[in-house]
Amino acid sequence: MNRFTRRAAALVTGLGLLAGSLAAHAEGQIRIAEQFGIVYLLLNVAQEQKLIEKHAKAAGVDAKVEWVKLSGGSAVNDALLSGNIEIAGAGVGPLLTLWDRTKGRQNVKGVASLGNFPYYLVSNNPNVKSIADFTDKDRIALPAVGVSVQSRVLQIASAKLWGDKEFNRLDKISVALPHPDAAAAIIKGGTEITGHFGNPPFQEQELAGNPNARIVLNSYQVLGGPSSATVLYATEKFRNENPKTYKAFVDALDEAAKFVTANPEKAADIYLKVSNAKLDRELLLKIIRNPEVQFKTAPQNTYVFAEFMHRVGAIKNKPASVKDYFFDDPHTASGN
Repeated sequence: MNRFTRRAAALVTGLGLLAGSLAAHAEGQIRIAEQFGIVYLLLNVAQEQKLIEKHAKAAGVDAKVEWVKLSGGSAVNDALLSGNIEIAGAGVGPLLTLWDRTKGRQNVKGVASLGNFPYYLVSNNPNVKSIADFTDKDRIALPAVGVSVQSRVLQIASAKLWGDKEFNRLDKISVALPHPDAAAAIIKGGTEITGHFGNPPFQEQELAGNPNARIVLNSYQVLGGPSSATVLYATEKFRNENPKTYKAFVDALDEAAKFVTANPEKAADIYLKVSNAKLDRELLLKIIRNPEVQFKTAPQNTYVFAEFMHRVGAIKNKPASVKDYFFDDPHTASGN
């Protein structure tokens, strides 16, 4: 009798573990990390219109979507590796860092772009007209020193000016600061923060809010044209074990991109609602309608980051093309 009881208990325990294992890998759960700025507008639209839930339901999946707000590529990467999120939203730099680190293990790769946006390095120091004018008395705010896409663009510009050996020359005067805080410092003035490498709408607010603010560097000029600086990425495990949820997310993103392109005013209202941003609506519409801004999910002009980061030793593995660090999906087939 005792032997039977022990076997039954073992069987129940085994079934419980199996059920737990199945639950852990069940389709439908997706936690998405976003940061600050209009560059995350596609996610804002998908959230407000519940597009992920809509596409998941069409595939027979009851999706549970959670949105996580973080600041900086390092925090986003830590959250992805620790299993606290399924989809990471950050710059191409953080993606390539994690792709390189997890190659052959978790195999983190890009899922989609969030569009093309020019990023400006803005300074309120009248003496700073180019990056060569920054001194040890200046501080440049950006999301994550040496990791964020802004930091990588600054390094690429530094390498062009001073050579590859000096690529991180301005890292020593760079500080990690969320975009809203950095923008407030530039607009107000009088702090150690005299430069901010941000993104829309913070860079536009700075230019409008402080007469001394000027553009010192434009990411498009550094990278040689429009570039998908901010992207979404995930682990190979999540993609393989949750194909319906993954596809629902990608389809939702594609629908959001078409919606924003066709309905800039409605998209602006959604951004203001979801982000609770204290932002002039006309300024927001001006950014969304900017001819240099393109809402598309295919990555563009990202390989320049990969080539540079390998050249200076920031990543060990050199990808042959964008297909190495982005998942092979139809919407990314035309990426570069």
